[in-house]
Amino acid sequence: MSHRKSRTITAAVAGVALTAGLAACGSDDGGGSATGDQTDVTIAIHNGWDEGIAVSYLWANLLESEGYDVELEYADPGVVYSSIAGGGYDVNFDMWLPITHEDYLEEFGDDMEQLGAWYDDAKLTIAVNEDSPVTSLAGLAESSEAFENRLVGIEPGAGLTRITKDEVIPTYGLEDMEFIESSTPAMLAELTGATDEGRNIAVTLWRPHWAYDAFPIRDLEDPEGTLGDAERIEMVGRTGFGEDYPQFAAWLSEFTLTDDQLFSLENLMFNENGGEENEASVEEWLESNEGFFDAIKDAAGTV
Repeated sequence: MSHRKSRTITAAVAGVALTAGLAACGSDDGGGSATGDQTDVTIAIHNGWDEGIAVSYLWANLLESEGYDVELEYADPGVVYSSIAGGGYDVNFDMWLPITHEDYLEEFGDDMEQLGAWYDDAKLTIAVNEDSPVTSLAGLAESSEAFENRLVGIEPGAGLTRITKDEVIPTYGLEDMEFIESSTPAMLAELTGATDEGRNIAVTLWRPHWAYDAFPIRDLEDPEGTLGDAERIEMVGRTGFGEDYPQFAAWLSEFTLTDDQLFSLENLMFNENGGEENEASVEEWLESNEGFFDAIKDAAGTV
């Protein structure tokens, strides 16, 4: 598969990105793919959300095999959804509902097409080392010194960060713990360091994530349900997506991944290949999952 360059778009340039996207993505002059859909597809990926990165690269491979010209764009969730609503990006594979991204759906949902869920057991978590002295969030405050009074988080704009600050911390009396808003890579680096040194650590995390295979960690129980129940991971497209990409939309309606499929794909991409060979990782995964796309196409039929 040919190499694709992707840009990281920050909130500071969101307006520029949206304006440029309106001109470039979603026009009718992109020709047609082998299926009759428009040729050009821009997939928007949330910065640092590994399951979204994995599935986006998977679909880039599948689409290119059918004659599409695929561009991958990285941005924070707010930029992703505002741009999809404005027509700047075509599709995103990583909208967590009904909790994590509910604010974005409420704000932008009238200008997006919901394309279905591909995974239905996604969970926000607070994870600790498996030999931690606590098993529940209810006991974390009393044992906070064992964790150096620190709870390590991810990006400030993430829904998980908001829920941790607004729900988890006040409910369980964790105000005396320092909540570190950093980034997903920084959180994983701290998790690596604590594991290597045998220290206790508490981090905000989510399922699915390859960290559960890479580190000896477990989730703290959440007796008050502050982190919510299991969520769906849905796909959303810009207005007119189904009309412009009827065959692609039909394939998406048949697309799901099991835990084993998703975890094995993420492990290849982010553990074994360190996130540096995403296209090759997808190729390797598809070789081990022969017939995966054929089954989707057979189920969807020809539109």
